[in-house]
Amino acid sequence: SLFESLTVAENIALGIAEQIPIAELNRRIGEISARYGLALTPERHVHALSVGERQRVEIVRSLLQDPQLLIMDEPTSVLTPQEVETLFDTLRRLAREGRSVLYISHKLEEIRTLCDRATILRGGRVVATCDPKQETARSLAEMMIGRELQPARRDAARPAGKSLLRVSGLTLASANPHGCDLKDISFEVRAGELFGIAGVAGNGQAELLAALSGETHAASPDIIQIDGEPVGDLGPRRRRARGLAFVPEERLGHGSVPDLSLTHNALLSGYDRLGLIDRGFIRFGRARDYAEKILSGFNVVSGGARTEARGLSGGNLQKFILGREILQKPRIMIAAHPTWGVDAGAAGAIRQALIDLAHDGAAVLVVSQDLDEIFEIADRIAVIFHGRLSPAYASHALTVERVGLLMGGVFEDDGAADRRDPQTLVAHGG
Repeated sequence: SLFESLTVAENIALGIAEQIPIAELNRRIGEISARYGLALTPERHVHALSVGERQRVEIVRSLLQDPQLLIMDEPTSVLTPQEVETLFDTLRRLAREGRSVLYISHKLEEIRTLCDRATILRGGRVVATCDPKQETARSLAEMMIGRELQPARRDAARPAGKSLLRVSGLTLASANPHGCDLKDISFEVRAGELFGIAGVAGNGQAELLAALSGETHAASPDIIQIDGEPVGDLGPRRRRARGLAFVPEERLGHGSVPDLSLTHNALLSGYDRLGLIDRGFIRFGRARDYAEKILSGFNVVSGGARTEARGLSGGNLQKFILGREILQKPRIMIAAHPTWGVDAGAAGAIRQALIDLAHDGAAVLVVSQDLDEIFEIADRIAVIFHGRLSPAYASHALTVERVGLLMGGVFEDDGAADRRDPQTLVAHGG
């Protein structure tokens, strides 16, 4: 809801009813920023701000209107752990001043840490009200889903296999004028390994995913390799033919075609690998059976395979797209924010499916802003910041605080990076 080409003060002026001279507005912004610890420079252009700084603009704009009620929907989804603490300090101060804060989040530890009361919604109905500090994250999650929560299970440790996806010195200018250029990114993902890339949104994730999927070509073919074969100049179809599957961040319009049925959407990425086309003719019966298999196997709530993709909720569409790719048994799976917007039960099932895929020998790459998710499933973790990728660390050697520093660009090598031969890296169990 911000205009990137305008300054902080200009954006705030557009969002408030009162007409204030710009010099006076700059003074008020400075007062509010200092009072609540929300550092902002009114003259800076929004396109030059980090995602966390942009959120401060929205909060300051609200506070300038002296609200008695502040509603925040998933406010920490794009913040580092350190920025989350700053936000919480601000919200606690607002509450002490007598203001009310309605805080909507699926991050249950945040609810427990911050909130005085919690209301649990399921299926559009209120199912419980509680003091979250007297609950555990697990008990809150079970209220949300209405059944016992099944956490993801990981098998005993075993060594990773050969390198299936290798990126060497990927440098790429963003096609978006306000995007993030990629700078000398290198990493590899091995068979049986689940590799996580964390980072605050807008730090080059979209550009990296486009380069890996084949939607954007690398400067030379050998920069990106699948099983030792250069593919940097190949498009998505030819990379899929070599065993790659891809779950994009945007579900509706990128991961699926809104106006097509689930049968047709299942056909879109699986037609070749699953033999859904015979001599140029679509085998609709087989495609419909495949769509139904996805719906049942991943508990997708829908009106059946004839339902249009736009008719599914965001969480159910996410489950459908992930199921569509996983059931093709890819050698390499790239998934962006795989559990974004799904309930705790579905998130556990999706994470388990990704772990199982790696256990079966696939190389799995997950790009996510959810640190709980990254730590739960990843064997190694790297962090992307301003288009650069940190060294990869064994997940058991990292803390949330350390990842938070990496998400803020503190890449100094403290010796914790995993420097061993990747052949010895553990694929499951840390």
